[in-house]
Amino acid sequence: MSRSAHPAGPRHADVLPEGHYTAPPADLNALDPKVWAHTVTRDQNGVVNVGGIEVTRLAEEFGTPAYFLDEADFRSRARAWRTAFGHDADVFYAGKAFLSRAVVRWLHEEGLNLDVCSGGELATALSAGMPADRIAFHGNNKSETEIRTAIEAGVGRIVLDSFQEIVRVAHIAQSLGKRQRVQIRVTVGVEAHTHEFIATAHEDQKFGIPLAGGQAAEAVRRALQLDGLELIGIHSHIGSQIFDMSGFEVAAHRVVGLLKAIRDEHGVELPEIDLGGGLGIAYTSDDDPREPHEIAKALSEIVTRECEAAKLRTPRISVEPGRAIVGPTAFTLYEVGTIKPLDGLRTYVSVDGGMSDNIRTALYDAEYSVALVSRTSDAEPMLVRVVGKHCESGDIVVKDAFLPSDLAAGDLIAVPATGAYCRSMASNYNHALRPPVVAVNDGGARVIVRRETEEDLLRLDVG
Repeated sequence: MSRSAHPAGPRHADVLPEGHYTAPPADLNALDPKVWAHTVTRDQNGVVNVGGIEVTRLAEEFGTPAYFLDEADFRSRARAWRTAFGHDADVFYAGKAFLSRAVVRWLHEEGLNLDVCSGGELATALSAGMPADRIAFHGNNKSETEIRTAIEAGVGRIVLDSFQEIVRVAHIAQSLGKRQRVQIRVTVGVEAHTHEFIATAHEDQKFGIPLAGGQAAEAVRRALQLDGLELIGIHSHIGSQIFDMSGFEVAAHRVVGLLKAIRDEHGVELPEIDLGGGLGIAYTSDDDPREPHEIAKALSEIVTRECEAAKLRTPRISVEPGRAIVGPTAFTLYEVGTIKPLDGLRTYVSVDGGMSDNIRTALYDAEYSVALVSRTSDAEPMLVRVVGKHCESGDIVVKDAFLPSDLAAGDLIAVPATGAYCRSMASNYNHALRPPVVAVNDGGARVIVRRETEEDLLRLDVG
């Protein structure tokens, strides 16, 4: 790797009015296991390995930027969720976090169900062999074509998101001579402690039917009257990247209250309750996520307690982890390009990717970690902002972090915990080519989503 001397930026984040860090970490070469995939280590030469393969070798073979996904870690986390909830509950992997045919096969093999929210996600799931009855179909504005395709395929449940959709799904199901199993998504008025754009249970947003004002109760009345629908339960999702279980407790209390009202009015005890997903992961060392068995125990106890108080049979619980499974299993590998120190502020480190492969920093003000992975360094830490190569000032990958002051063009750095949403939200801004996803496992690596090419871009440009 090349080395070039350049003025070091400031050493301490307390010179800044903003930022995640207040002081550099004790050891810049250390890899916090909370934020890295399970098989990530440094070898005796200081090079980071994943699945037994050096990142330098991966970069030579697959190029950068690229997402590297630890298959063993993914499967381990999927199994942990399946085991934690046992046979009396259902775990639906939220495909929006990251979906590919390889992932669908892993989920199938590990005994998880799958939640999709578009025709494309449904097509991916079916093409990879996921049984349709283990698929749930979400979305606030499903098209008639998507609904018809889902019903014809035999999906296990459709989550109804509006009064119009209740009628639409019932009509299409009847026209096909079928009775579709459905849940009603209810917004329960819980203010999740997360970013505004990923909080989904307060009333002022696009998802679900509000519990307030009796709207959810009216949706239940209409669904129970339609021959094309089999109402099996209520769905609630309060947001994403949540660490505090108190929001789930309030949500469960309100959903169970609705189940009690349904029982009292209609003489029906709905058999299922879906509490959604949204459990947080560690993006930095300050994050402290719960383990699946802790989450399963807490949710089960909450629902059981609320149902006992309402004198209801405890319904079957469903959850929808996506980020919590795939998020920690992958990192994005970049090559360092331009390094630009700004005296008294910070050093800007430009990489060969950016907001086209990780929009979350710009979109949600998300925090990430970063590490030099192609070697170790004993140089002093410098405060950096890792940025991309796009024509936007907001093209930021990591807002504030520390890297060694001898960082040079050609070095490899990696951003962990990018398994969720980064490839799913990737774009072709500035006609960038979306990076590949490479699965690494037990000394082997294979592309599961290939890198885009210029031919791919031009193939769609028919002008």
